[in-house]
Amino acid sequence: MKRRFRISLLAAGTALALAACSSSGGKQETTDTNNAGTADTPRMTVAFITHSGPGDTFWDLVRKGAEDAAKKDNVELQYQADPDGPGQANLVQSAVDKKVDGIAVTLAKPDAMKANVTKAVQAGVPVVALNGGIDAWQAMGVQGYFGQDERIAGRAAGQKLAADGGKKALCVIHEQGNVGLEARCDGAKDTFPNISKIYVTGTDMPGVQAAITSKLQQDKAIDRVLALGAPFALAAVQSVKDASSSAKVATFDTNKELVGAIKSGSVMWAVDQQPYLQGYLAVDSLWLYKTNGNTIGGGQATLTGPAFIDSGNVAAIEQYANNGKR
Repeated sequence: MKRRFRISLLAAGTALALAACSSSGGKQETTDTNNAGTADTPRMTVAFITHSGPGDTFWDLVRKGAEDAAKKDNVELQYQADPDGPGQANLVQSAVDKKVDGIAVTLAKPDAMKANVTKAVQAGVPVVALNGGIDAWQAMGVQGYFGQDERIAGRAAGQKLAADGGKKALCVIHEQGNVGLEARCDGAKDTFPNISKIYVTGTDMPGVQAAITSKLQQDKAIDRVLALGAPFALAAVQSVKDASSSAKVATFDTNKELVGAIKSGSVMWAVDQQPYLQGYLAVDSLWLYKTNGNTIGGGQATLTGPAFIDSGNVAAIEQYANNGKR
């Protein structure tokens, strides 16, 4: 028992030393083959497959958590991403063909993912889900889910918009077909009815900024912009300036720059689902299952949010953002 305790302490210290990695995007793959690990368990391989698009810094945080857990657990982490649903599903099948020891996968587009994820489970590969697909993972036979209930998070955001004095809001969806993003806007509408959606292409940031600017110019009554990701909130801040609008910006999710924007007052607040924690728990849960037969959540989702970061607590969060973990 004392030896296990010493190993845990060493793991925690080593995890803090890891540097943040950039978002992968596309069908790129990174394999951590030089990581000796710290756990005294046999080396195992985990495929970590997301719907990340290029340039979305949210996924840097998810990946950072996954890599920290992998280092602690003596896991070879194979990170892959494809924003296209069928493409992401193909990555799942490839992981099964490689005979990995476990798969962590996002299910933002569950209809496209269901067949191959179910095949992975039937092939005896342990699978956990994270970030997207809270209403779909159980039907696929997945062991557990780590993330937030996006509808509940949306309702909380709508309540805060109302409490902040908002009258009319614009909800910016940056990825069509993503059920989680739709749920955020729909949840916000449950508690803040005077809200409309605008669809933009998240991989085209100048286009995002231009579309929000145009909408604000067309409808001067919009006094709140609700973005669904940190980069898009920062684009919205510029859009407000370009449109000579008095609208205020709020968002889901953070990165280092977004935390700074909250501190400066250019963004009101952010809904935080703790993406680092999602990545960490997904990998760690597969290691626990492989080495000790443990499962987490009791058949229910393990919620990592929502929480709010605003002017009242941003100073305490800033140190973690600077370390690439919030």
